[in-house]
Order: sequence, then structure tokens, then C-alpha cells
Amino acid sequence: MIINPGDLVVLVDENDNEIGLMEKLQAHTVPALHRAVSVFIFNSRKQMLLQRRAESKYHSASLWTNTACTHPYPGESNSVAAARRLKQEMGLETELREIFRFIYRAEVGKGLIEYEYDHVFIGFSDELPKPNLNEVCEYEYIDLADLKERLQNDPNRFTVWFRKIMDEFSTHFQETSEIKSAI
Repeated sequence: MIINPGDLVVLVDENDNEIGLMEKLQAHTVPALHRAVSVFIFNSRKQMLLQRRAESKYHSASLWTNTACTHPYPGESNSVAAARRLKQEMGLETELREIFRFIYRAEVGKGLIEYEYDHVFIGFSDELPKPNLNEVCEYEYIDLADLKERLQNDPNRFTVWFRKIMDEFSTHFQETSEIKSAI
């Protein structure tokens, strides 16, 4: 039987050392710590590009989240995975740079748990997205102040991982002068 690389996740330890592979749904049920990437795109007006996940997604359907995210395929670098998924989900191509990484664990419904070592990438583009409707049902550019207010007033409209990443992102945003000057 041939296995689609998208059906597997790369298992890692708490130092991001690869320790094996596991079927994606099993890793989200056990749960097992695995590698992930998240992409944040900003336009020249310093607005973040959000997407609302398609209603057909197997978890966290119809919730707002970051521009793109995925699990790297076995043998695929994090940066290649981030670029691949940005193109697949939003139809965008731009230079991406990893800005931080962290581990989080969160229930996402339907008996599934995200337990990820997440590599967070940032990029800049004024190109209009061409979303894949199997992945994305809507998108929006938003000012960070407006996003912060929405996250505080109605957090359940957003994916659990996006809320956790934004907590981390805010910390790194304040600490990283290069990002602060770019945004």
C-alpha cells in the first residue's frame, strides 16, 4: 500500500529532534508531539492576512486563523512546507522567514488534540490571495489592533492554535526590532 506523505506527521521530541513518523489522525488522537508550520502574511499597510477555514475541514471548520498552516512531509524542510502550504491554501508565493518556534497542546474538538512543535513564518505581499475553496471559505486583511480586540471579545471565532500563536507572536513582535520595523 502506498501512503500519501500528507497522511503522515513527523514526530519530534521537545528539542525538535525527529523520532519517527505517525499517521496524522492517530497523532492527533494519542496525542503525539509532531512538527508543524504556521505562516503569517502582512501587506504593505501592515495588515495581517487571515483565512476562515472551509466548512468541510475535519476539525476547526469555519473558524478564523492565520494565513496558512500545515505539517511538513517526511524529509521536507520547514521552509519548503510553509511555502508549499501558502501556495496550496492561498495561491500566494513570497519569501518567508522563520521568526520563532514553540510547543503547544490544545483540544480542537471531535476528540482531537493538537500537540505541536510549531515553526512560525512571516512574509510580506500585496498580491491578492487566490484561495483554494477546499481549504478556505473566506479571507480578510486586518489591522493588529482590530485583531487584538476581536480575539479578546470573541475568541471562539478563532482556532485554538491561532489564539496560542498570537500570544507568542505578540511577545516576539515586541522583542524583534526587525519585525517591528517591517510591520
